[in-house]
Amino acid sequence: QAHLVESGGGLVQPGGSLSLSCAASGFVFSAWDMSWYRQAPGKERELVASIGMVGRRKNYSDSVKGRFIISRDNRANTVSLQMNNLKPEDTAVYYCHIVRSNSWGQGTQVTVSS
Repeated sequence: QAHLVESGGGLVQPGGSLSLSCAASGFVFSAWDMSWYRQAPGKERELVASIGMVGRRKNYSDSVKGRFIISRDNRANTVSLQMNNLKPEDTAVYYCHIVRSNSWGQGTQVTVSS
């Protein structure tokens, strides 16, 4: 059974940076595309970024393009999200997700505020 554990969230000032990490286990990590989603209070969960199995194909939502970087390490079974130039509207719970599956992590809170 797939298991995803996010870490790295926290409180950061506008313009700051955070790095999120997702540790995966219980499945063949290198055989699946991975993604990060986020959900702000009162809003639907939205796709932030996705990455292909070998890490070459990457896609970003328009709202984070140029500020966030998704990466993965298939030896360590981790997928990461480097978030730069954070804005208050980036405040949300961030979730790790196996693309085309029902597997989600428990989420990690990111709060951008002065």
